[in-house]
Amino acid sequence: MIYDIVILTDFRYEKPKQTDWYIEQILLEDGLVQRALEKKGLKVIRKSWDAEDFDWTQSRYAIFRSTWDYFDRFDEFFNWFEKTRKILEFINCPEIIYWNLDKHYLKDLEQSNINIPPTIFIEKGEQQSLNELFKKTEWTKAVLKPAIAGAARETFLIKKEEHLYYEKELQRLIKKESMLFQEFQHQIQRKGEMSLMMINGQFTHAVLKKAKPGDFRVQDDFGGTVLDYVPNKEEIAFAEKAIAACPKETIYGRVDVFYDNDNLLSLGELELIEPELWFRKHHTAADKLADAIFMQIQHNITS
Repeated sequence: MIYDIVILTDFRYEKPKQTDWYIEQILLEDGLVQRALEKKGLKVIRKSWDAEDFDWTQSRYAIFRSTWDYFDRFDEFFNWFEKTRKILEFINCPEIIYWNLDKHYLKDLEQSNINIPPTIFIEKGEQQSLNELFKKTEWTKAVLKPAIAGAARETFLIKKEEHLYYEKELQRLIKKESMLFQEFQHQIQRKGEMSLMMINGQFTHAVLKKAKPGDFRVQDDFGGTVLDYVPNKEEIAFAEKAIAACPKETIYGRVDVFYDNDNLLSLGELELIEPELWFRKHHTAADKLADAIFMQIQHNITS
């Protein structure tokens, strides 16, 4: 073995010839993780997950960090992951990654008494229409999004009176993938969405994401802003409960939380594969991640 761990990115960010504010953030975040791991005495390299010039047998572990093209190349990514998981160990573990890839995991968490927004799961190939969905739910606004996606890919905010304009979109999408139809949560536009970072199941730091005026997407890709945030005890307890409900232990993760239409804490997403963790706002959390990974490696060596 030449490397203890590979930090996984995507080809756009491995060695970019030109950068902008977005790529600079990625390089900073991945760099903080790499330096924290190296301080533990680990040999680390950063590579694109689809790198053709890398021998994966030369590393023992890999950690997903900025592999943000996988949901656009899912079949290719899944085949690579299936092959590579037999060569090295992943952090988080493959069972968690498989589970978290598809937003059907929200059903499992709801059964563990984690509050989620009212959701209808539409399976691939299912006969369904927006007219029927709005009649059934009596919602006035809804969000339509894929079960496997990220960065608000193929995500639509639909008003009941305008649903006919989006019917073709639904029919196009359900021919090739499963979708979620969720009641629109009005307080996200007003209060934003909290992201709580978790290392070894424990809260480290948080940010508040707010959409730009007139939008509902909080991602900075769409003009959203990210603010420092100090969550209260109830918000931290909610995030810890959500992480504890996962089918396997997690080394790292992000819990996206908001207040729903009944002003109750609700889970937006549980990000356990390649979440942005905003280490640039809390450098010591990168050290905590490195500590957790080092402890896991040491445990595996001695067990």
